Amino acid sequence: MEDVYLLKTKGVQKKILHGGYGSIPKFVHGTKLNFHFQTLKCDFERTVIDDSRKGRFPMEIIVGKMFKMEVWEILLTTMRTGEVAEFWCDSIHTGMYPLVSKGLRKIAEGKDPLEGQRHTCGLGNMFDYHTTGYDDLDDLMKEPQALIFIMELIQVSDPFSYKMDSWAMNTNEKLKMVPVLHREGNELVKLKRYRDASEKYREAVICLRNIQAKVKPKEDDWVRLENLLTPLVLNYCQCMLELEEYYEVLEHTTELLLKHSGNIKAYYKRGKAHTALWNKKEARQDFLTVLNLDPTLAPVIYKELKLLGERMKVKYYEEKQAYWGFLQNHKEQKKNEHSKEEKKITVRLLKNTGKPLSI
Repeated sequence: MEDVYLLKTKGVQKKILHGGYGSIPKFVHGTKLNFHFQTLKCDFERTVIDDSRKGRFPMEIIVGKMFKMEVWEILLTTMRTGEVAEFWCDSIHTGMYPLVSKGLRKIAEGKDPLEGQRHTCGLGNMFDYHTTGYDDLDDLMKEPQALIFIMELIQVSDPFSYKMDSWAMNTNEKLKMVPVLHREGNELVKLKRYRDASEKYREAVICLRNIQAKVKPKEDDWVRLENLLTPLVLNYCQCMLELEEYYEVLEHTTELLLKHSGNIKAYYKRGKAHTALWNKKEARQDFLTVLNLDPTLAPVIYKELKLLGERMKVKYYEEKQAYWGFLQNHKEQKKNEHSKEEKKITVRLLKNTGKPLSI
């Protein structure tokens, strides 16, 4: 049976399940820790709440970066590389877990963990919406309880051996990183590496939105950040057009136009996406809006409208061919069914008379 260790932190117990190797590293400020974790309830069944191994990558935190689950840094910095340990943590340490879990689940789903938040702190958002969006986490919010964390410390990287991810940066570090990501994205576009470029633009957008979430809407700082965000979102949408991810373009351009109703580029890119999706009415409306906002773009818009008309003709022809093909198949099927029915009648008559029918 594993020995139980009482750590210096009140309300925490540790059991080492696998000892790892080497000595305990020096966890200086900025050290990156890669780890897997499993969260369990302290019930008879040890109900599993979360398991990082179900995701694509291990978790990571940066020592000293004020991760919401402060106790996790305490737990991990008692471990050797390769060690697996089980920690029992009293409810005084687990109150923030539902918020942390919500963010991690959104990231695993490919969503921005701050998406939809109002300008309040995390707890303010929670009570404002009355739910995390996950029933099991809502239960933990209503009744804080002790939890079990099973941790596996995979890798320890010193501060100078890795490039810091945006989520681990402070506000100034994020602001400095945004133009770098923007420039890297532009260089990748020149190489027609649109998927890689879109990731650069997306990371820059997330950096700015994380900062913007801490600023009151419509204030000078908020407007300044919004002005930085807009070209990044448009560049991301252009990459999505090249990658034929048209619904993503519709989503982001529409969101942008709700805040900036006169943005010509957003209307134009949305019109292109509508054209690709055969949405004639919507595409035409967007292109005409561009023309109304900037008449000097008439040659470009007339060209797009001509392409839209040609595309709709192709669609009409394809649908007509498919319709006539369906009718022909339907007639052939009916003919075959009629022939089979005649054969069945003939067979029954032959059985009844016992001799061939005279014609």
